[in-house]
Amino acid sequence: MTGCKTNDPTPDKDFVLKFIKENPGRSSLKLVRNDTLFALHNGDKMMPLASTAKIILVIEYARQAAAGEINAAEMVPVADLEKFNVSGTDGGAHVNWLAAVSAKIINQKISIREITRGMIQFSSNANQEWLLAKLGPEKVEAELKHLGVKNHDKVFYLASSLFVGKEAFPGLKGKSLAEKLRGMSNSDYLTFINLIHEKLLAEPSYKSDLGDFGTDVQKAWSDRLTGSTVTEYAGILKKINNRKFFSIEEQKYLDEIMEYLLENPANSEVFEHIGIKGGSTLFVLTKAVYATDKKGNKVEFAYFFNDLSNEENSRLQVGMNYFDQNILLMPTFVHEVKEQIPN
Repeated sequence: MTGCKTNDPTPDKDFVLKFIKENPGRSSLKLVRNDTLFALHNGDKMMPLASTAKIILVIEYARQAAAGEINAAEMVPVADLEKFNVSGTDGGAHVNWLAAVSAKIINQKISIREITRGMIQFSSNANQEWLLAKLGPEKVEAELKHLGVKNHDKVFYLASSLFVGKEAFPGLKGKSLAEKLRGMSNSDYLTFINLIHEKLLAEPSYKSDLGDFGTDVQKAWSDRLTGSTVTEYAGILKKINNRKFFSIEEQKYLDEIMEYLLENPANSEVFEHIGIKGGSTLFVLTKAVYATDKKGNKVEFAYFFNDLSNEENSRLQVGMNYFDQNILLMPTFVHEVKEQIPN
């Protein structure tokens, strides 16, 4: 596999395109503008999603809220969320979210609406775990079918999955922990994570020790995160962006979670609608973006990277910001992507 060599510390605005071209096996991309496909690379390649999979929970939240199955205004004890807050594993996402919504915490309680929003805007894994349990994993699975999504792994508890290196595994003698994790069946792996979820609920002290989460174990964990394809996620984004698939009520709940960027006047002057969700591990970067500008132009794109080095990860994170902005604000750049990343 070819790396992107550069000794220049300044941000490279073309780094994402260069990386995809030079590392085709570790990248996937789908870009659609005004219903026209401009770029498709590894469209059906299954890739770990990391936190980008949280979009599915928002969609099921919107369905249940619109149907009256849950009350978005219901107040939930912050302590219930803290059971799943594993400090030092989320880049401060949960703590930063709590600080941002401090004025909305009443009697140590916060609404389901704000919990869901914190899962998207701040990417709180604690909120993801609580919300998945509240919505019901089986209903989230049913939502994927309702969306017509075929290539998608099950969505599971993210906070609980961080403890996969803590428990002992029967059998598989002589193998490292990472090898054992890779060798588990999907069914056993999910059962294992569900058991950890129950322990986090019942034993507050359980989360004080993460267990073995060294680089090899983290790689095995990262590889087993919920996976899907850029084709599926571009399709999901299109359903949100075209405002025809979901009911008026469902769309309202979706918008107030996904479109928090419109609270910034600089964004609301340009866009009628915009939603972004990314995900990351040491080895993975993913992004899903949709937007409708004030002129009615619509764009949906998703792009995923895997098996990254630390340097590649850092440089891509900077480059991805430029990539997103150029696609959203410079229509000519979309044609540049088409030229450089042929379908």
